[in-house]
Amino acid sequence: MEFGGHSEIEPIRRLLLKHCREGFVSQQKIDGEAGILNYSGVPDFEAALREYDAFVELLNRFGLEVEMLGAHDDTTLDSIYVHDPIVISNRGAVLCQMGKPERGQEPEAIAAYLSELGIPVLGSIKGEGRLEGGDLVWLGDRVAAVGEGYRTNAEGIRQLRQLLGEAIDDLIVVPLPHWDGPADVLHLMSLVSPIDSDLLLVYSPLLPVPFRQGLVSQGMELVEVPDEEFATMGCNVLAVAPRRCIMLEGNPTTQQRLTSAGAEVLTYTGTEISLKGQGGPTCLTRPLHRAP
Repeated sequence: MEFGGHSEIEPIRRLLLKHCREGFVSQQKIDGEAGILNYSGVPDFEAALREYDAFVELLNRFGLEVEMLGAHDDTTLDSIYVHDPIVISNRGAVLCQMGKPERGQEPEAIAAYLSELGIPVLGSIKGEGRLEGGDLVWLGDRVAAVGEGYRTNAEGIRQLRQLLGEAIDDLIVVPLPHWDGPADVLHLMSLVSPIDSDLLLVYSPLLPVPFRQGLVSQGMELVEVPDEEFATMGCNVLAVAPRRCIMLEGNPTTQQRLTSAGAEVLTYTGTEISLKGQGGPTCLTRPLHRAP
């Protein structure tokens, strides 16, 4: 089976999803877990099902192969955000160790399914290491940036670098700010979304100056997310292919800026499946294979 592709922008050929039918399961489960998981509101199960069905239909327009992760008794509502529990490399999958304790069972739940798909597991983050997939951003085939914050720590980054070995030349560590504290979600992907090899969507107020300067010095064009659209995940955009992307509706300024930069932008409704759980289109999806 084909897998890998050290890229955030090459066309997605194969994609892992977990429908909220399998993750949310019931309104009773939602009511019992939303507060514990620090959701900004309690999702409505039936509305979430409709939103997710429409999201899948949108993805299907791109002709990619969709793999659906099944239900798992030991996972929470957050398990619909399949991007975070694993990292996919050209050598195989790395099972993360989640910085959010309630998500601790998700990597193993996905690992069992990867075996069915024929995707090898390269290794796991262990011990004191913490790593979540939303903190890794590929900037090129052999270069990635990784956010160090409340969800990913230095030991997790060290183990990731060791596991990737010769498959990568440089792993740029990006210190993340405190922002709203350890209970909130702030991944590197909350601040940076690659749209093309020379085009990035960014929220500059929270980017470390040396990292931002490095992007500019490499000739990257930066599209800025306005302050008022950061909270509504204007910076969380999924590139399905170069300059073809999906974003959460309700961020018109960001959408217009991306369009002006030459990107095709499609939007989806995500009040229940994205906004309340703070997981945008990149969080809801785990590309298993990207290739030109």
